[in-house]
Amino acid sequence: MTLNIEHVDSLFKHADPLVSDVLNRALSEKEISAEDGLLLYNTEGLDFHLVGLVADELRRRRVGDVVTYVVNRNINFTNVCIKQCGFCAFSRDFREEEGYFLPTEEIVRRAKEAYSLGATEVCIQAGLPPDMEANTYENICQSIKKEMPDMHIHGFSPEEVLYGATRSQISIPEYLKRLKEAGVDTLPGTSAEILDQDMRDKISPGRITVKDWIEVIKTAHKMGINTTSTMMFGHIETPEDRVKHISLLRDIQKETGGFTEFVPLNFIFDEAPMYKHNLHEGIRQGGSAKDVLLTHAVARIMLNNFIDNVQMSWVKEGQKMSQLLLMWGANDFGGTLINESISTSAGAEHGQLLQPKQIRHLVREIGRTP
Repeated sequence: MTLNIEHVDSLFKHADPLVSDVLNRALSEKEISAEDGLLLYNTEGLDFHLVGLVADELRRRRVGDVVTYVVNRNINFTNVCIKQCGFCAFSRDFREEEGYFLPTEEIVRRAKEAYSLGATEVCIQAGLPPDMEANTYENICQSIKKEMPDMHIHGFSPEEVLYGATRSQISIPEYLKRLKEAGVDTLPGTSAEILDQDMRDKISPGRITVKDWIEVIKTAHKMGINTTSTMMFGHIETPEDRVKHISLLRDIQKETGGFTEFVPLNFIFDEAPMYKHNLHEGIRQGGSAKDVLLTHAVARIMLNNFIDNVQMSWVKEGQKMSQLLLMWGANDFGGTLINESISTSAGAEHGQLLQPKQIRHLVREIGRTP
């Protein structure tokens, strides 16, 4: 829907003047500060709905009415991990019976199965096993590319890149070079959560630092390896933490231009250790519907002219909310996934697979083009 300027002006006259000013500047393609973003996060009533209208208009200007998606498969090849992040219900200690580690042959088999079903991408992420061989990630990529040279490998978070470099006793740039030569095409910009060190020390002590996360991302971008960018919200962070996080990602994008999309990830609380054991005062049950809408909309407004694609997570939000998010700034439906273990382990109830025809139906149902 294209905004009628006279209609918008009429609505703005009844809105909070400060909110109207921010949204008018956004519509004029001006950069919106973290402070402005925080103001938008705190809107109610008409102001709240105007944030969604403006985000949707900026989405239309940047990427049009086409909704993108990818036919892919997630391969979480091990749940054994040396870290104990408070939000993760997927990982297991290496001594636990539920721990598993897929052999490379099985990883390749799953990739080939996905390929035969029309997948063009495999997303490879996993835990950090204590006895992992230094060349594990390289071997996985080489084995997949040997069988399917044109399969896109979207693999290994900054946390995994740092771990691989550490196990290999080489620098991050050298390790990324090896991964690229082995067949990695893009990196998932996960393990970001909230890019504030104090916050990370609370929810995931021992996790990759903000400094190291930024180093991995910037180095990858400068080597021609694009990445996604993410933010986990709805736990103990504040709206101020969120807009600072988005602002930091924007600063990185200004320098490197290597982020392909931004993906807000709602905290799935049901089985998360830090929720089950009430480890933090005030911990929430994920973001509310209003939170989810505003997070996608504020991201679109703050990242306008820098990161074109805002992706929603249908696994976390469900099909109907995902349709609504396409009207609140999002334009990318993500992947079909086929298997998704991490969100499901935490309690997500929206399944592990959407067929391409289901995605196309959901998109067309709201008047958009898949």
